Amino acid sequence: VSGRGKLIAVVGDEDTVTGFLLGGVGELDKHRKPNFLVVEKETSLAEIEETFRSFLNREDIGIILISQCLAELIRHAVEAHSRPLPAILEIPSKEHPYDPAKDSVLRRARGLFTPDDLR
Repeated sequence: VSGRGKLIAVVGDEDTVTGFLLGGVGELDKHRKPNFLVVEKETSLAEIEETFRSFLNREDIGIILISQCLAELIRHAVEAHSRPLPAILEIPSKEHPYDPAKDSVLRRARGLFTPDDLR
């Protein structure tokens, strides 16, 4: 990764991940592990959380995009992350619209600013 930028990791349903892969996001690390996880009905909660945690610990990942409905399933792991990198961004999926009230990053940001700061 030296001399290159960091990767974007994606955790989501097949349509969401496929869209990002078609956009050129997909890569394998030196251990041949992908930077994405397609979550299907058979995917266990443990696998989702384990993959998410592995993305948090990879040096080559700078941003983790996770469908908000999946972030809700592992909310404890998402909120426990406090380092600036990798940044975690919750995104909508085809079946589940984005709800800003559930986004942990927005909730943290609201605590940093007063309404007067935003004028």
